Amino acid sequence: MPDPAARDAAEEASAFSHPAVAPDASAPYGEHPDQIVDFYAPRDGSRQAPLVVALHGGAWRSPYDRQHLTPFVDFLARRGFAVANVEYRRGSDIPRQGGAAPVAGRWPETFDDVAAAMDALPGLAAAHLPQADPRRIVLTGHSAGGHLALWAAARHCLPQDAPWRLPAPPVLRGVVALAPIAHFARSVELDVCGGAVTQLLGGEAEWGTRAAYADPAALLPTGIATTLVQGRSDIVVPPEVAEAYADAAAKAGETVGLTLLEDIGHFPLIDPAADACAVVAEELAQLAW
Repeated sequence: MPDPAARDAAEEASAFSHPAVAPDASAPYGEHPDQIVDFYAPRDGSRQAPLVVALHGGAWRSPYDRQHLTPFVDFLARRGFAVANVEYRRGSDIPRQGGAAPVAGRWPETFDDVAAAMDALPGLAAAHLPQADPRRIVLTGHSAGGHLALWAAARHCLPQDAPWRLPAPPVLRGVVALAPIAHFARSVELDVCGGAVTQLLGGEAEWGTRAAYADPAALLPTGIATTLVQGRSDIVVPPEVAEAYADAAAKAGETVGLTLLEDIGHFPLIDPAADACAVVAEELAQLAW
């Protein structure tokens, strides 16, 4: 059997080997430089294509921005989707003590941005991506972006005092979350991304009050069609996290699809050169068309 770490490194290298793909249009949804959306038109010339809203991963940390997702976004555009690639504010550039990775996420800015982007998207798409059909929107995201996609689809389930709460479910065909950090307690048990979940919430002292506002597993059932796509060999966000979310959904009376891919790790899901990426496109098509 191949060494898991070596496999992961090779898969990551392949996913990050593709050149960034420039968007057809970009538009801000706020004043901060990170509050921007890039739009990709369907390459087949479709006039009323489903709109895929994509949220990139990277453990909510500053070194990882939307650029690494652009080959995947372009892959979807070549499959006939209209795509919005959303940027948002991530953790500080200041490394933690000891030279470890930058802190994950900003509270509440990361959530402020995703909520604001989602609220602005219908108008922005109408102006900058007229090929998109606003009646057929599917959310997707990879890793930390998968968490944000699940969260964005569940805003109507947030506590009543949450500033991001919606009075009714968002108009979505569904969510396809890719290796998502979907269940906070299980992610902490497995130390996913070096304590990123605890950092996102602002530290252990804030866990008790903030998890109810941020953990997708605490915001069930949503009533939104949801599918998780997960590699069984993922050592970055292990499949146990997705399984814990699916179990939590079942306990809440909701069925969540869980597609587990054999011999696949974390990064092939967004790698246009990998067969797993075609599986993701098919899952999106199942909801969109």
